[in-house]
Amino acid sequence: MGALGEKKLFLLDMDGTIYLDNALFPGTIPFLRWVKETRGTYLFLTNNSSRSVEAYVEKLGRMGIAAERSDFLTSVDALIADLRAGPERKLCYAFGTESFRSQLREAGIPVTDRLEEEIDCLLIGFDTELTFQKLEDACILLNRGVDFIATNPDWVCPTWYGSVPDCGSVCEMLYRAAGRRPRVIGKPQRAMVDLALRRTGLPPEAALVVGDRLYTDIACGVNAGVDSAFVLSGEGTLADLESSGVQPTWVFDDIAALHRALREGEEYGQHR
Repeated sequence: MGALGEKKLFLLDMDGTIYLDNALFPGTIPFLRWVKETRGTYLFLTNNSSRSVEAYVEKLGRMGIAAERSDFLTSVDALIADLRAGPERKLCYAFGTESFRSQLREAGIPVTDRLEEEIDCLLIGFDTELTFQKLEDACILLNRGVDFIATNPDWVCPTWYGSVPDCGSVCEMLYRAAGRRPRVIGKPQRAMVDLALRRTGLPPEAALVVGDRLYTDIACGVNAGVDSAFVLSGEGTLADLESSGVQPTWVFDDIAALHRALREGEEYGQHR
């Protein structure tokens, strides 16, 4: 949609893109500083629904990045916007962390983590507090026919030692048990990009989605009609590009390489 050097809004995935687990990539702070110096804007977009934005503010602060609530858009933000725009819910079963439930409650969404007759919707996110009881409750609710909505389809969440099952893997397990798949709200759907454009008032051609996963981050950009940069510092690899129907606008080794291309020219990245 436009030249790389004309981008003013950078929609950044976090884990695998600007850091890995608790280790910040060396090029992250220089990139963020450059964006601000050139009067650009960046927002952190994450599918991870297991922690609150306040927890992300604290985490980035420990890494040396000063951030505020307004610097983030999460799959929970997109989920809340979707629920508010949809039919009124009697009660939602929130399959996720206590932080996930708290965010929904604070937004006025009626939620519970116990089986109750009036439940009409199952909401599922990345759950680092997963128990077999939640899996059993979810199967009971799915067999009842309640609506089924997931924050994200990510198969894994990267860590310093490898990967752990993310929301998509748990949803696949529930599909094998109950035969139903969720409607997904977060990336690869366009909702977070649309929220970002509304928040900043910038046009789609000014935006660049940056992430390490083709099937969520890059697909989100494609679905929203904005350009994307695929970084090879997290889950995705060059081999994935050969087998995927989702293709980014540019490919870079990491956030530092993207920064170099923005400063010195697009030849430092691979244009698709």
